[in-house]
Amino acid sequence: MKQNTVATLAAMKARGEKISQLTCYDYSTARIMDEAGINTILVGDSLGMTMQGYPDTLPVTVDEMIIYGRSVARACKNTFVVLDMPFMSYQVSPEQALTNAGRMMKEAMVDCVKLEGGKAVCPQIRAITNAGIPVCAHVGMTPQSHHTYGGFKVQGKGEEGARRVLEDALAVQEAGAFAVVLECVPPKLAALITKKLDIITIGIGAGSGCDGQVLVCQDMLGIGDSGYLPKFVKTFAQIGEVMREAFQTYDRQVKASVFPTARESYVKSDCSDDILARLDREYRPEEPLKICSVL
Repeated sequence: MKQNTVATLAAMKARGEKISQLTCYDYSTARIMDEAGINTILVGDSLGMTMQGYPDTLPVTVDEMIIYGRSVARACKNTFVVLDMPFMSYQVSPEQALTNAGRMMKEAMVDCVKLEGGKAVCPQIRAITNAGIPVCAHVGMTPQSHHTYGGFKVQGKGEEGARRVLEDALAVQEAGAFAVVLECVPPKLAALITKKLDIITIGIGAGSGCDGQVLVCQDMLGIGDSGYLPKFVKTFAQIGEVMREAFQTYDRQVKASVFPTARESYVKSDCSDDILARLDREYRPEEPLKICSVL
């Protein structure tokens, strides 16, 4: 049994302990996160942007989510793995949502699925949770709906906006979600929602009052796009610069014939000079055919 489960995460909230979450999309990085003690990993449809170079998450498919999710899940001995349901994999109907959620759980071997939306997707949440599949909800700024908002914008401004986000959070809890991501929500509102809910809140751009926090791995490591970074991102290391320097050094050494040296070669396994000379004589290339041209 993993150290991090739906039950242990709920117990952390009850004790007032904070929950850590990062996005991840590959086995090697997930293994390091698992060893580091990260509580939960989100295999987000953000992979459309971070791993595939799209401008948003909309092109990502269920098949792609399963491939990335399975890679992460195989690395996690203790970290709880959440898999995003991509755009149009659940919006059509509760039946569609359940079919895709079941397939993603079965084929990716993750611990739960996540879908975006509040009141509008509660029938889908009920259908999935009634089948015994844990669901993490996502309210506030939902990236799959960014065209509706006119961009990636803060949600919950003013009384009407705050009421809408709060009611969405209460609705997904009532529908059976065990956790909810609050994205780009003003901090006092996020703290109020966290106090009102029995389920876990995971914040991203929602202040420190949530039960946990999530960031995109590439952003917090400094290996994301060098352009715009959201206000809520903190870069914890400049791994991108370290990688760039390593790639440049490798390039120089290869081109200067400095790498590989004897240390990186199987010198002791080589044949004697006599054997190599004999092989050289035996396998000399044939004389090229002489083609006579007719003038």
